[in-house]
Amino acid sequence: MAENDSVLAAARAWAGSRMAIATVVSTWGSAPRPRGSHMLVREDGRFEGSVSGGCVENDILATAEDVIAGAPAVVKTYGVADSAAWEVGLPCGGEIAVLVQPVSAEGFDPQLFEAIERARADGVGFDVATDLATGRSTPGSLGDFVNRYDPPRRLVIVGAVEIAQRLAGLARELGIFTHVIDPRGRFLTPERFPGVTLDDRWPDEAVTALKPDPATAVVTLSHDPKIDDPALVAALAHPTGYVAALGSRRSHAARLERLAAAGVAVAELARIDGPAGIDIGSIGPAEIALSIAAAMVRSFHADA
Repeated sequence: MAENDSVLAAARAWAGSRMAIATVVSTWGSAPRPRGSHMLVREDGRFEGSVSGGCVENDILATAEDVIAGAPAVVKTYGVADSAAWEVGLPCGGEIAVLVQPVSAEGFDPQLFEAIERARADGVGFDVATDLATGRSTPGSLGDFVNRYDPPRRLVIVGAVEIAQRLAGLARELGIFTHVIDPRGRFLTPERFPGVTLDDRWPDEAVTALKPDPATAVVTLSHDPKIDDPALVAALAHPTGYVAALGSRRSHAARLERLAAAGVAVAELARIDGPAGIDIGSIGPAEIALSIAAAMVRSFHADA
């Protein structure tokens, strides 16, 4: 799954301007960006996104300028076997094919951006199919190249503790939208969690209202069963992509007994990553947060 959140935001901000969009449609070997990655180019030269992490962007910008001026859509291939690859800086051993098309009814219709945004807001994916010969994209899953736009990744943290502060910071760097839930107002302050959505409702009510989907992680960190357990029950009642709970193996075993007594099925209990995170010998809040973030990202990739 390619991350295109910043490109979609730019498309919304630049609506009405002449633009071209570049898309990675094929990769071979150690390609720097996955299939489906976008780079949006505006007529004044501004751009958002990346198709190669910087290797071929200059050449794509020149091609986009031509497309905006009226040239037809084109697929460009870059690889180490091509002398042009060294000129644009792709000596990493991989190859990529990039489609550059106008943002127009004859190429990537601007209405597609709106449809993608609506679907993502509803928590569902949206497919766009492209005829590579004509460079025209339409909704659906039948075409030479199909790009799927999944709902935005979300992290729901229950318990506004120090580990939550570190985890929220990591999530921000990863482009994951974060909510922190804690009914204890003294813990839940903008100063402790800048740039994060805060929710002081009881956790089961808040989690249920967020309707967690496969692109959502719910992580409980409060160490208080009265706060964590209801959140876990609510998360397991939805197709939540990653569910985790902080604690020792002993406390997790006791947690599973409590949840089973509350009526949670064994199969659902098995979905909980507990103790939360990848075992990296974490010491301290920052390392624990890192281990949880790694497990969360691994889960997202496994479901992609």
